[in-house]
Amino acid sequence: MPVPTPATTPAVSVIMPVLNEERHLRDSVRHILQQEYAGEMEVVIALGPSTDRTDEIAAELVREDPRVHTVPNPTGRTPAALNAAIKASRHPIVVRVDGHGMLSPNYIATAVRLLEETGAQNVGGIMHAEGENDWEHAVAAAMTSKIGVGNAAFHTGGQAGPAETVYLGVFRRAALEQQGGYNVEFIRAQDWELNFRIREAGGLIWFSPELKVQYRPRPSVRALAKQYKDYGRWRHVVARYHQGSINLRYLAPPVALCTIAAGVVVGAAVTPLGFAVPAGYLAAITAGSVPAGKGLPLKARLQIPVALATMHMSWGFGFLTSPRALAKKVIASRRPAVRTTTA
Repeated sequence: MPVPTPATTPAVSVIMPVLNEERHLRDSVRHILQQEYAGEMEVVIALGPSTDRTDEIAAELVREDPRVHTVPNPTGRTPAALNAAIKASRHPIVVRVDGHGMLSPNYIATAVRLLEETGAQNVGGIMHAEGENDWEHAVAAAMTSKIGVGNAAFHTGGQAGPAETVYLGVFRRAALEQQGGYNVEFIRAQDWELNFRIREAGGLIWFSPELKVQYRPRPSVRALAKQYKDYGRWRHVVARYHQGSINLRYLAPPVALCTIAAGVVVGAAVTPLGFAVPAGYLAAITAGSVPAGKGLPLKARLQIPVALATMHMSWGFGFLTSPRALAKKVIASRRPAVRTTTA
């Protein structure tokens, strides 16, 4: 088998939507620039209105390496940032990376190979959460366990094959341009919506556990709660946007939240037996945290139930309180899938 060379390997554009990422941006870009990849590469960072040192760090990265460029994203919204970066980039393969994601050394090379082998329009892999302190270790354990996220392959792993959506993604530029990029109304879940249109147009989305991105969890309970509330809020938007997309995994958190709330009310107003419901939930997540926390320090293991409860309850709350008006606005912006026409 011939060894890939810069002349035979497609050039890639790495696009990064960035907002308040001073803690991880430099490390994330370093993992990109040090990729084991023979082809030409550029990195386009779309800068939102950060309130920390993100812009300063990005400017330093531009000065240090001619492969790094920046574009403005005054809205601060992720899909707008992605579209701006796509427009400013130029290569046939487009790799999405977030400002707190760390690519494994052969990520791009493996993704390009999988695009060629499978004929897919987009390939992606595992969101491998890794913490830097006890709390983040606890969140990472929760995010990579089935009790935390169900059977989501891009969190827990699984067999390679066709998928509805994948984490981040490595795209053929032609597919992105054919679909007109990301729908800017999807503040969250924009990956799912774009991949839905690609699939509707007859394209293949491919998941592979060979692809792994280290992900840095949110640094506090409050930040984690906001993240998962937004996830739940936008998952309900997606469910209203495409009714066939809902499943039991998505319904579990809102059902759990309602059941626990009912148990507390019954326990306080009718009979103490009602408290058996929240007590049972606490017992379940405590038991589930034991295998999830294997090998972690004691302080991290003790915080896993807190992380699990925060994720479940915040996701459920976001799902239940997601306004119908938001879904209507998003549905009104619906973009039909664009199919390739032949003469």
